Amino acid sequence: MKKISILGSTGSVGAQALDVLRGLPDYRVTALAAGRNIPLLLKQIAEFKPGLTAVSRAEDAAEVKKEFPDMAVYSGADGLSRAAVSEADIVLAAVVGTECLKPVIEAIKLRKNIALASKEILAAAGEIIIPLVEKYGVKLLPVDSEHSAIMQSCPPAVAPNGCFVYPLEQINKLILTASGGAFRGVPAAELPAKKAADALKHPNWAMGRKITIDSATLVNKGLEVIEARWLFGLPCERIEVLIHPQSIVHSLVEYRDGSVLAQLGMPDMRLPIQYALTYPERLPGCVPALDLLQVKNLSFSPPDFKNFRGLKLAYEAGQAGGTMPAVYNAANEAAVELFCQDRIKFTDIPFLIEQAMLSHRAVSAPGLEDILAADHWAKQFVQKEPKCPTVR
Repeated sequence: MKKISILGSTGSVGAQALDVLRGLPDYRVTALAAGRNIPLLLKQIAEFKPGLTAVSRAEDAAEVKKEFPDMAVYSGADGLSRAAVSEADIVLAAVVGTECLKPVIEAIKLRKNIALASKEILAAAGEIIIPLVEKYGVKLLPVDSEHSAIMQSCPPAVAPNGCFVYPLEQINKLILTASGGAFRGVPAAELPAKKAADALKHPNWAMGRKITIDSATLVNKGLEVIEARWLFGLPCERIEVLIHPQSIVHSLVEYRDGSVLAQLGMPDMRLPIQYALTYPERLPGCVPALDLLQVKNLSFSPPDFKNFRGLKLAYEAGQAGGTMPAVYNAANEAAVELFCQDRIKFTDIPFLIEQAMLSHRAVSAPGLEDILAADHWAKQFVQKEPKCPTVR
């Protein structure tokens, strides 16, 4: 029996993970952590019967406790940490942002394997996380479809202490694919008028609000470039992005002999989620098999760095290192929130990210407190000192 703790159970990835677990009788959910969607959480608790639940607010914890008096219920940052260090074998980190950075670190120190969907954790703090993974011999299992595809196209060896080791000497580059988001092919002149409701109309994937908007700006792909740099140990300049509208080829690995290996599948997050939870086994599929005769055409094109500057800024942040990636991530998070509030234009999002990066003095070889301070500073910078004239 494998035990799973899910941080972010009511979000898109968390809910799909529970759907996967419905078909895995040898897996048990031991802890659920959620935000403020209490009605959905109560249904999840009733079905999966975890021994521990965590929520954001104390008043919500009281409501959950009233419904399930025999279950341990916690709230706030302490609750998230308790869910991470529960009796689980695998912790699925599926909370948007860096909120579960500390809980993931605590879980790693207890030698729990991490199924990582919260790309912001490595994007902001890979310089801290990866040494801990190596020190404690933890398997870092990617949940993003792109990184899962790379892992499958470049199977890792397992080091004596238990962590993954990738054959870097055999690889020329990694190629991440991107759908292009809701605004792929939209003329530049039309982008400033686009609203959050427009950005949320993703052509292929069913995802949460922030990641869908990040897909429209290509910041999501930028975060994945930085994340791939830490997961697989290659510098950002050897990680390429291609626009692939069909979302069938999930990513590719180019080897030094010229061979290119790719992983293909339907655009359904349940497939990489299941592979992360059941690794190294491949259990019966939770999604329909890919039918290439139905797909027929696969196309690729380079990304538009000019109109979607968020991706270019990610490369700059990744190459600068230190606390700069944390600033890139946090400034984007704050800018997306302003965009969703209709306070800035769509095209102001990369502008504000760039302003934050230009104003930040990066700390090299940062510790956790440096990362958290940079995260806080960047959010405050964007919220209090936006330089774009469209803020109302």
